[in-house]
Amino acid sequence: MKLHVLGPSSNLLNSKIKVTGSKSESNRLLLLNALYPGITIKNLSNSDDAAVMQKGIQVKEGKVDIHHAGTAMRFLTAFFASQEGANVTLTGSQRMQERPIKILVDALKNLGADIDYLKNEDYPPLRIKGKSLNASKVSLPADISSQYISALLLIAPSLEHGLELQLVGAITSVPYIKMTLGLLDQIGIASSFVGNTVSVLPKKQIGEITITVESDWSSASYFYSITALCEVGTKIGLASYRKDSLQGDSILKEIYKDFGVKTEFKKDNVILSKTKIHQKSEVYYDLANAPDLAQTVAVTCFGLGIGCHLTGLHTLKIKETDRLVALKNELKKLGAKVLVSNNSLTLESSNKINSGVAIDTYNDHRMAMAFAPLALKTAIVINDAKVISKSYPDFWKDLEQLGFNIKDL
Repeated sequence: MKLHVLGPSSNLLNSKIKVTGSKSESNRLLLLNALYPGITIKNLSNSDDAAVMQKGIQVKEGKVDIHHAGTAMRFLTAFFASQEGANVTLTGSQRMQERPIKILVDALKNLGADIDYLKNEDYPPLRIKGKSLNASKVSLPADISSQYISALLLIAPSLEHGLELQLVGAITSVPYIKMTLGLLDQIGIASSFVGNTVSVLPKKQIGEITITVESDWSSASYFYSITALCEVGTKIGLASYRKDSLQGDSILKEIYKDFGVKTEFKKDNVILSKTKIHQKSEVYYDLANAPDLAQTVAVTCFGLGIGCHLTGLHTLKIKETDRLVALKNELKKLGAKVLVSNNSLTLESSNKINSGVAIDTYNDHRMAMAFAPLALKTAIVINDAKVISKSYPDFWKDLEQLGFNIKDL
């Protein structure tokens, strides 16, 4: 599906949007709910990723296809490995079969897991025979995707002796680790994170408890971008968000101050206001703790004519696509001068934006949504626009609510 996207007739907006629950929190809670049925989840994400996680976690034997859902691949690998009697083949899309999983599989094997590669060594699909994992100590490189770490921490309380996880080297994506530990704390599971050691104590059962998933801050980033690209006086309300968020992407509220966007919390809503014209001609951000914001921030900078240098992006190479290369390709179509390395992106400041450009999305939901706000500056086409269902199925509908003109091609 191709969509022609044009901004609203006025760039002075005033609206309120209800954003779906956090995909990251939802998938963690779905796994915990499978281990501890006393958990009731409210405001669950309506994303494709949460749907495949919810479906897959109920399987005991046979094939589980998680399609493009990287989080589900990592979390379910650990879950099935720890479930005595499970016998599954865990697979995904062609791209998923190109995304490495060796580090997590090796860690699980060190705990006693029975996992085999069915096609290419170190990559899905996997054959997993669940068993009791009796070891309680394991180490992992600290600069890997936090999903490997969280996968182990989520099954940790169900292990007989809990888990002591030693992270080797400089730790990246700390907020996602803290999110996992925060959710464990909410259901009464004790843990500690001191230096490079994360420990989780065992717990056989928990009482009845209801957890409400906070709405997704990654999804909020696109509305921050829209607000930044709009006129002073624009206000967009988003529900439902917390000031004390567990999500690392809540750093948005600090980053977007540089683009003239003010954030206010009112009960469970956050109000974004464009209060002034940006003053900076160039910005520098280390996004090691929030790499999913890179696409949105880079496109915002381009739309505002601001140069940027973004670092800490090494995990973007193994996402739904190589996001750094994808960003470079599509920004260049629009007239940008951009350079990427293995862990950084540099964009030169420029006021030139090519019109009539069709943005390729590379099977990556964030490519579609990050570039959509540029419709405030010029009409654009988004190829394979349905890809947004991976994390935010209502995105195009919510843009229409803001006054964007969206047509099928």
